[in-house]
Amino acid sequence: MTNIVFIHGLWVAHTAWQPWIDYVAEHGHDAIAPAWPGELPTVEETRQNASAQAGFGIDELTAHFADVLARFDTPPVVIGHSFGGLIAQKLLGENKAAAAIAIDPAPIKGVTGLPLAQLRSAFPVLGNPLNRGRAKGLTRAQWRYGFGNAVSQEESDALWEQWSIPSPGKPLFEAAGANLHRHSPAAVDTANATRGPLLITAGSADHTVPRATAEAAHRLYRSDAVTDFHEFEGRGHSLTIDHGWREVADDALAWLARQGIAEAV
Repeated sequence: MTNIVFIHGLWVAHTAWQPWIDYVAEHGHDAIAPAWPGELPTVEETRQNASAQAGFGIDELTAHFADVLARFDTPPVVIGHSFGGLIAQKLLGENKAAAAIAIDPAPIKGVTGLPLAQLRSAFPVLGNPLNRGRAKGLTRAQWRYGFGNAVSQEESDALWEQWSIPSPGKPLFEAAGANLHRHSPAAVDTANATRGPLLITAGSADHTVPRATAEAAHRLYRSDAVTDFHEFEGRGHSLTIDHGWREVADDALAWLARQGIAEAV
């Protein structure tokens, strides 16, 4: 049995990982998906209490999940999506995880030249400096551009209705200004040769984290530790929650098996 900790990103509830938790359990693994600090048990509760998440940044999020990982007898695998992928990389770089899969991860420090689509996806938050101290959600149209552009309008709207939540703006501002600060919380130890294996993925149609951004993060790694890259053709940022999520899950489990960490699907 492999222990797995799932970490979600901005604007998606932690409960959206439940199909993954059930699926990996069918393959003999035990998984959890903790909420972010301030996130409430249900989507509706979180929507009604957005301010509870306001002000939490990358350092606070990383410390929160480091505490979760410390409860295991041995370091678990961490699978993160979007900002969860950035946090997964930080935890792996600190040798707190056995392995990490960063699915379309938010940019770490050192990634430059963000594509226009990524800037447009982030603009609903970054467009107002006051949002740094707030928690903000996406409108149906903003979600369609940032998450649901590779699925039908009907599916995008359904995903927005089912899983979208407000999230803190602070991590987005921290990542956007990472290269301006020597000790940015978005920095990852990319030179750590003693860490476990890492897989970074990209969706070729992703607007929120375009392939170029994920590839740029992959190129920053400079050690001999396993650092793999995989592209999901035609997939957008909703790839962990839309109708094709099992393909992503199967690839994740297959990669873990190749690392000798989990049995093959």
